[in-house]
Order: sequence, then C-alpha cells, then structure tokens
Amino acid sequence: MTTDTAGTDDGSGHERPFVIVGASLGGAKAAEALREAGHRGGIVLIGAEHERPYERPPLSKGYLLGKTPREKIYVHPPQWYADHDVTLRLGTTVTSVDPAAHTVTLADDGRIEYAKLLLTTGSVPRRLPVPGADQEGVHYLRRVEDSDRIRAALAPGARVAVIGAGWIGLETAAAARTAGAEVTVLEAAELPLLRVLGREVAQVFADLHRDHGVDLRFGAQVEELTGKDGAVTGVRLADGTTVAADTVIVGIGIAPDTALAASAGLELDNGVRTDQHLRTSDPDIYAAGDVANAFHPLFGRHIRVEHWANALNQPQTAARAMLGQDAAYDRVPYFFTDQYDLGMEYTGYVEPGGYDRVVFRGDPATREFIAFWLDGGRVLAGMNVNVWDVTDPIRDLVRTDRVVDLDRLTDPGIPLDEV
Repeated sequence: MTTDTAGTDDGSGHERPFVIVGASLGGAKAAEALREAGHRGGIVLIGAEHERPYERPPLSKGYLLGKTPREKIYVHPPQWYADHDVTLRLGTTVTSVDPAAHTVTLADDGRIEYAKLLLTTGSVPRRLPVPGADQEGVHYLRRVEDSDRIRAALAPGARVAVIGAGWIGLETAAAARTAGAEVTVLEAAELPLLRVLGREVAQVFADLHRDHGVDLRFGAQVEELTGKDGAVTGVRLADGTTVAADTVIVGIGIAPDTALAASAGLELDNGVRTDQHLRTSDPDIYAAGDVANAFHPLFGRHIRVEHWANALNQPQTAARAMLGQDAAYDRVPYFFTDQYDLGMEYTGYVEPGGYDRVVFRGDPATREFIAFWLDGGRVLAGMNVNVWDVTDPIRDLVRTDRVVDLDRLTDPGIPLDEV
C-alpha cells in the first residue's frame, strides 16, 4: 500500500493537482478525505454553482419546510477550504476532459492540469416533454435556489400540482400541504413509488398522503401545461381534464450527468461505469455519487444509487484509491425520507421485481413497522417506518445473505440481531 502525500510531477518539476469536478457533497467530502488520508499536494474543487458545497436532502425536507436554516445545509464552513489548502472554484463550468493531456477545459477556454481526476457531477432532473413546460411557475428541484423558489410559492390556499409521485414529488407534496396549499399529485403508475417499493409498501404512502388531504390521481398522462401571459395556470391530462394550478412541481426522475465522462471517452452504462475502487475505464479518472455505476462486491454486479449516503461515503473510497491505497466500496445502500409524521429509513438494494415476497414486522396500517424484501428466504432490504435504531441489524441481515426464519423475522418480540 502506498500513499501519495504530494502531487504528481509531470517531468518538468511542475506538480499537477488532484482535480475534483462537482462541488457537491461528494466533491467536498472527497477533498476532506484526501487531506485526512495524508495527501499534501494540490486539490482543486470545481463547481458550476456559485454556492459552496451543500447537502441536497434538506432541499425537499427541512429547508423547504423552513425548519432547517440555510447555514446548516453546507458541508463545510467557508474558511474550511482555505484552511485545508483546497482551491475552490465556484461558478465555473468544465466543458471537456482530455485524458491524454490530463487536462480539463473550462467554459472560458482556460485549462487545468490534473494528476488524478474525480467526477462527482451528480445528476440532472428529467425535463417534462410537453407544451407549456417552460412557463413561469413550473419548478424542478435540484439546487438550493430551486428550493427557495418553491418555498416562496407554498402558501395557504395556493394550488400546487406535483407531477410524479417519487421521493421528490411526495416530499414536496408533504411540504406544500404542511404550508396549507391545496395539492394534487399526478402519477402515471397505479401507486406512488410502485417501481421502487412494490405494491405492498407503496400503498402505505398513498394512504399517508390521502389522509393528509392530497388529491392523488393515478394513471395520469400529462399532455400540456396551460397558461396565461407566460405563467402556468394548470395541467391538462390525456383524459381531457385540467387540474388548476398556480405552481407546478415536476419530479419525474433524474439522469446521471455523464457529459464530461462522454467527452473523455469513458465507458458509460447507466452512468459512468467504475470498478469497486470507483476507478473508471481510464486509470487516472474516478467517479463517485449519483453519476457512478460502480461494481459492488456484495451484490456481484454494477449498481448506481441516487441517494445521499453514496455521495457521503463513496468519496472516502475514491480518495484512498486515488492515493494508491487498497480501497473498495462495499457499503449497503441506505436512504431516508420524512413526510408529515412519517420517518423512514431503507437499507439494502432491490431491483424492480427482483424479490419474491414482502413481509412485515408490525402492522403497516399503524405506520409503525419494518418491511422486508426477500428472495428465496434471504433478506435483500429492510425499511423501518417510525421504528428507530434498527438499521445496523437490518444491514447485517442483508450482508449475511442467509435464509432467515420468517416467523422470527416478523415477530416484534424477538430482537432483530437474534433473528
């Protein structure tokens, strides 16, 4: 094992820095991990946004609700970057990567050399491909200014239409109802989160939102966003009905931001394809977070996870690997949500349709339970709803990959670590 404590000399006495493209949670955590691992060479962190790196989950949760102050969303205090000799270049767009020259090109035609490059470019919201989608009052949620604009529109009596009943759609719907808005959620599938959770658990979230006064409409096909004088007034559906709306929030998924990886000729496959060390098809370029489709040793295949925990933890592996250390990313995926009085944590990984049964510990009707997805009697994932301090034993069940006793698994009287 080796540790690179300085930069890489290009043969002329000039040390090339480690460059991180994407001044996000992942990018900031990678810079932090490089310093903690002993790297003393240059680090350049480049971001297109003008905000210093921040966390995105609050944008649809506490920050959107006005409960989390803005200062709390940032990864590091402003002075941290100077104190740790990290060059932070904000408001800067990288347009291409030249692996042969080991350079990145900026929008102003400037170039930065790199010894190692890490892509934490994240993802971009999928756009709604219908007429009228570019009007005032139509919002996507990805950046802090998006959350600011949406929060300003959430007021008692406001008419809010949410297109898409995924995590972002449901969290923004919950925030809108909490603010007193009239909310309609339009979803093409039969239930919210159906593809992610399956029918058994998706019904829990449908019931939750209905109980809080949300008008849920399933099988909805959006044909047009109506408007007047450039501002949205409603959503016209394929069945001819129109949902009146002053504000439309679009949450129909995200796509990995692979433009730079494509410019570098890297192997792409539902994101940037990497090995378990987060190394791409180029030995000096790595990827982490939403954009990385990484080989996972536990599951024996490549997976891409679009959640906070990956952006938080993958950079530690990438940083160590960039320094020549033996590091592999094998954490069990994890994510969480907060909606109204429901708090949930999900641990594990299940592809759509990749399980044969769901079992419950507790009664889903009470919204205080644990759901387990199984295949052949093995636990693939567990979701605890308003039940706390159980993520570690759920993770252990996922990692052991053994057939479990279902009677013991579903018995609330038996501690999970004794199943």
